[in-house]
Amino acid sequence: MHAPERPFQVLDLPAVMHPDSLSTTMSDLIDAMQWPAMAVTVAASWLVGSTHRRRRCAGFWLFIASNVLWVLWGWNGHAPALVVLQVCLAAMNVRGMLKAKAAEPEPQP
Repeated sequence: MHAPERPFQVLDLPAVMHPDSLSTTMSDLIDAMQWPAMAVTVAASWLVGSTHRRRRCAGFWLFIASNVLWVLWGWNGHAPALVVLQVCLAAMNVRGMLKAKAAEPEPQP
């Protein structure tokens, strides 16, 4: 009787290391990225509304991080409108930061 063939018989790799299972795992991780992206976006929104400059600055950087997370998630999900939206929102955040910096008063000696 003939024994059934095992994948990766020569290398004898575990099934978890099979390229198909790796891509599925990566896809699952990227699918799950929407929840951290959402949490980061909410935290950023909260922080940019602060009266403290450092918190607003942290909110800005969290917004940029959330834009990156949403772009990764949208790219994987074949959602080009979401990717374009996140790029536009990131550009508007940078624009707002630059305008706010320009409006800050000069430090007094």
